[in-house]
Amino acid sequence: MATEVTVPVLGESITEATLGEWLKQPGDPVAVDEPIASLETDKVSVEVPSPVAGVMGQHAVAVGDTVQVGAMLATIDAGDGAAAAPAKAPEPAATATPAKDESGAGYGDQPGAGTSDSPAALSPSVRRAVLEHGVDPGTVKGTGRDGRITKEDVTAAASSKPAPAPAAAPAPAAAPAASGRGEERVRMTRLRQTIAKRLKEAQNTAAMLTTFNDVDMTAVIEARAKYKDLFEKKHGVRLGFMGFFVKAATMALRDIPSVNASIDGDDIVYHDYADISVAVSSPGGLVVPVIRDADQMSVATIEKTIGDFGKRAKDGALKMDEMKGGTFTISNGGVFGSLMSTPIINPPQSAVLGLHRIEERPVAINGQVVIRPMMYLALSYDHRLIDGREAVTFLVALKNAIEDPTRILIDL
Repeated sequence: MATEVTVPVLGESITEATLGEWLKQPGDPVAVDEPIASLETDKVSVEVPSPVAGVMGQHAVAVGDTVQVGAMLATIDAGDGAAAAPAKAPEPAATATPAKDESGAGYGDQPGAGTSDSPAALSPSVRRAVLEHGVDPGTVKGTGRDGRITKEDVTAAASSKPAPAPAAAPAPAAAPAASGRGEERVRMTRLRQTIAKRLKEAQNTAAMLTTFNDVDMTAVIEARAKYKDLFEKKHGVRLGFMGFFVKAATMALRDIPSVNASIDGDDIVYHDYADISVAVSSPGGLVVPVIRDADQMSVATIEKTIGDFGKRAKDGALKMDEMKGGTFTISNGGVFGSLMSTPIINPPQSAVLGLHRIEERPVAINGQVVIRPMMYLALSYDHRLIDGREAVTFLVALKNAIEDPTRILIDL
């Protein structure tokens, strides 16, 4: 008897998703609650668990298909996987690797292929890399989650592979490839489509303006160097710069409430709390989980929360509820080497703070030119709600707190 696996409820107002990857292939043994597929929603990837133990049956949809909540994804057959063996056996003289031409023919054609190095079990981006580099996935050691092969694994294997000997009679089709003018058309992921839509919506709706300032990071760097070992020993997390900036931002938001507000129709909604959205990297792009009630947290708690978000974002384990809401966003482009940028507002929020790389620059202090570690700050805001005076006042308050961290301690 087969049990149907359907698309689970994905969250409020989310009615559909895209099938990103099959984690189990027909014939594979499946345990209860073991993930069998990965769905891409507008915000995060969601793994679909098996409701029963048994053997993976037939896939009802293909990778890249859009599925509605409640739609059937696959079936789970009764058994322990032994029934799948006969299906794999009739492969006459199949010890040779199937021929793979540039169109990808031969990959994933073996029924029941479900090991982590089977092309049918690879994600779309990894399959493209396998075809592009001509790498046999069976020879690649996976470093991803549960030993899965990543795109970087394929690239590394390709770079270490000896160059093939030139063919005696090159095919005519090889000439265009030699020119280096190839093209590849890849469908945007659902996450990237949502990001594009929301960013364009922000540009079309808000009267965006960006104000800049710079901050001397000397005091924070010295405090971090002095206390980082004790901090990590006591709290079990490294002391970074984001904890200081988040805490300083919540204090500035309290003093300039319009930066923490939002527009709803003809109304302005002021928030007496600070839910700070922090941009972190994930395999599918930047995601923005929310630190709830950050204004009530210590620097240590903020650092722990951000560290947890970063780790789970890389594993694709962030929950959808953790991505909702937020009254103000902080985006740290400095970790990628950005010197200056104009970040885009995350609707319905009215402002976003952009942090950048720390760079030693000459500055004048008390009539002396000295070298100090400086960082540019950028505040993009909706001018319909926030005046230039308020934006500048917010940045100055933030700058004062970072340049004199004692202000954070005594709440000034």
